[in-house]
Amino acid sequence: MTDPENILEELPDADTFGGRFSRALDACELDAKQFARRLGVRPATVKGWETDRSMPNFHRLNKIAGLLGVSIAWLLHGVGEGPKETEAGADASQDVAAQLARLQRLHAQTGKLISQLQIDLDRLTTAGR
Repeated sequence: MTDPENILEELPDADTFGGRFSRALDACELDAKQFARRLGVRPATVKGWETDRSMPNFHRLNKIAGLLGVSIAWLLHGVGEGPKETEAGADASQDVAAQLARLQRLHAQTGKLISQLQIDLDRLTTAGR
């Protein structure tokens, strides 16, 4: 978290609002359509913000910053807390490994459920004869 005492000592991010907004979306791994759905606006509105054709209303900035995990000051002026940069190597491979392990557990559970359903169906079929 950025120290509020030193925020004015930081070199500001020289990008535009749209550039910072777009980078924060990328860091959250969201596209304009997904973000628009979460925020309750049209995807064209989000695209307009990304391309600097328009700016969000002030009342939306707090929610936007919260969804993106950045400060309002960073979005507007390029100072303050920006998006978290992820290390592509180790973190990504750990995430994929965790997802694979979860999928394998779900696969095993699904196999057990299928077997139990087959047993139940066989029992019902023989009971009905």
